[in-house]
Amino acid sequence: MEYSIINYRNVRTITNDFRIDADYFRPRYLKEDRQRAHFKNINIEDFAYVTDGQHGYHEVDESSPIFHLTAKNAKGWFANTEDADRLAKWVDDKNRRSSLKERDLILSTRGTVGLCALVKKEALPANIDQDVARIAVNAKLGIEPEFLLSYLNGAFGQDWLIRNTSGMVQQGLPLAKVRSIPIPLLSSDFQGLCKHVIEAGFKSLRNSETLYLKAEQAILSELGLLDWKPKHRLSFVKKFSDTQSSGRIDAEYFQPKYDEVVKAVMKYKGGFVQLGEVAKTKRGCLISDYFYDEREGIPYIRGADFSSGFLEDNKIIFINKSFKSKTETKIKKGEIVFTLIGTVGATALVNEKYDNAFISNNLGKIVTINYNSIVLQVLLHSIIGKIYFEKEQTQTAQPKISDKDIHSFILPLFDDAFNAEIEKRYLESHKTKTLSKGLLDIAKHGVEMAIEKSEKDAQNWIEAELKKLNVGVD
Repeated sequence: MEYSIINYRNVRTITNDFRIDADYFRPRYLKEDRQRAHFKNINIEDFAYVTDGQHGYHEVDESSPIFHLTAKNAKGWFANTEDADRLAKWVDDKNRRSSLKERDLILSTRGTVGLCALVKKEALPANIDQDVARIAVNAKLGIEPEFLLSYLNGAFGQDWLIRNTSGMVQQGLPLAKVRSIPIPLLSSDFQGLCKHVIEAGFKSLRNSETLYLKAEQAILSELGLLDWKPKHRLSFVKKFSDTQSSGRIDAEYFQPKYDEVVKAVMKYKGGFVQLGEVAKTKRGCLISDYFYDEREGIPYIRGADFSSGFLEDNKIIFINKSFKSKTETKIKKGEIVFTLIGTVGATALVNEKYDNAFISNNLGKIVTINYNSIVLQVLLHSIIGKIYFEKEQTQTAQPKISDKDIHSFILPLFDDAFNAEIEKRYLESHKTKTLSKGLLDIAKHGVEMAIEKSEKDAQNWIEAELKKLNVGVD
């Protein structure tokens, strides 16, 4: 059991909003306060402009070049545009304050609070919604954006964000709190080292994405779909018998673009098979938040832990040792996990890190029996898989998909040589992404070490770790 003893007279000196709840005074938080106090601290508002996106109505325009980034686009340290809507230009023009620029940071402030990412030119032009804060850093005032990113994604930053989040139904962090986040002022040389490591991590991440894209393009090319673009038609004709056989009467289900993909796969020279013939599916289970742990235990994978075809651990929750497992669903290396409620159709291949992890009730898993699981993952993550999930999902209170509908997915039967080619590209992508993750962890833990011990200790450790990865310091 943890406990802290706080003098009542000191409560107001620790917090401006007179917090008296025990969670706010966890021993870990108080220790971090003391460690931060060894340095000069400046608040984010002292060196950055902080705002959020438009509140209320916004217009989506698929022809617009402007991405509309939400909290999900702040996963993985660098702002991504995966599944981002396109924002009408007039909305961006009206909200220039939240129009992003290169080397801004975005921070999720509602729901899953604390996802923090650096904006690179690949994600621009872009604007944000009301649940994301834009932090526009003026590097001339003593803080490098890459250092701030490392700090906010590390233990000191994340603990401060969790500690200052409030709300009953949905957790939130007001902009005033974002502006008041204390940042230890470390030396410009150390911040420069952090910047170097982050840039190396970004380069590796982009290499990983390029390799993954090549694997997807190889599959699309093999099926004659490389240059295919889905078109949403306002009118088309279908037979009444089609509605009877499918059990659906909504027009969206019969969009011709869905048939175009299915027909291309069914015409493949190697033949085709339904997913249900070569794989089994199983749904995850709800585990009470009473057993959640932020730092250790068995990983509990949720929809928030998916990013670009891989599982991420930026905000992962663990199930503590007091939980007694009964029939809860666990995943094994080589299986595929997918989201089946909400944002339907995100997929990821389970690697050794998440072997024997739990999955939540908004997820399912696919266990292949006679089909290459890596090839299936790349296929499902491509436009083919997105079309399949989009077609079969049903809309009630929120989108969802059934096992029966997943089993109906049509899969091409590639030969062993082609499967080996896709597998090689995927594994190269995973290796490069792992390098990127390692570099970002070095930046994060290096900042933590600088505050807990000294900048010199942290610098020596960072340089030693970079040497192990064969990454130069200069």
